[in-house]
Amino acid sequence: MGIWQRLLLFGGVSLRAGGGATAPLGGSRAMVCGRQLSGAGSETLKQRRTQIMSRGLPKQKPIEGVKQVIVVASGKGGVGKSTTAVQGHWFARCGCVWTFSSKDDESERKSGIITDMSMGFLVEESEPVVWRGLMVMSAIEKLLRQVDWGQLDYLVVDMPPGTGDVQLSVSQNIPITGAVIVSTPQDIALMDAHKGAEMFRRVHVPVLGLVQNMSVFQCPKCKHKTHIFGADGARKLAQTLGLEVLGDIPLHLNIREASDTGQPIVFSQPESDEAKAYLRIAVEVVRRLPSPSE
Repeated sequence: MGIWQRLLLFGGVSLRAGGGATAPLGGSRAMVCGRQLSGAGSETLKQRRTQIMSRGLPKQKPIEGVKQVIVVASGKGGVGKSTTAVQGHWFARCGCVWTFSSKDDESERKSGIITDMSMGFLVEESEPVVWRGLMVMSAIEKLLRQVDWGQLDYLVVDMPPGTGDVQLSVSQNIPITGAVIVSTPQDIALMDAHKGAEMFRRVHVPVLGLVQNMSVFQCPKCKHKTHIFGADGARKLAQTLGLEVLGDIPLHLNIREASDTGQPIVFSQPESDEAKAYLRIAVEVVRRLPSPSE
């Protein structure tokens, strides 16, 4: 590779190839230097760029008493992410954080079965949370660090939809063991799920796998199965991402009714097929995690 000459001007930077001299432009003073770029030099530049990009980022601090943090995300609202997160008190000694209010928060806190915290507990039921970015970040910090969680093997964080400030802030502030992506088989939901998975990869959070929610509806009378939102969309996305599907959750009345009464189906109807579907997902999640004692 030839010698690259870098011309540093007051007010601009330009590059030109070759070995000839470069004259000052427009009467400005200039400094001319030559650099032979090699493989080692290119790697040094990459490392330097990484160091510069990391400046100003918050240092990750563990949450006191919590061994592992699992985030449940979707990229899109309305796909059953919060319901999946609360059923995911699959684990022994597990807590849950809802960063924003949802119907699932209100119903699940009535159960008194699990340790949880939500923005919905801090405002009136009909009061919207109309906050700017800094206020949201401050609230999340309080939800995570100013709650007496006790001793937990796992803390499940129900992330809000999207790939914005909240997701980035949580990922940068606390060490996350892994992320679970929830989606329906519908194309428009899968597009956002794809973005959500890629976001976690960019911030170096391991994606444990996908959950395909509302995968099929079975008529309670004739037992005919209908794929209302499409069939196997999450499996196709998982193949694209090089991930695995952790499990399928059917679209079933029992799940909705149990949540509305504040009794998660994994507790109220543990022998039902729907509860067993969640528990199988729990097994797959735990299988991909390091031991909490490590």
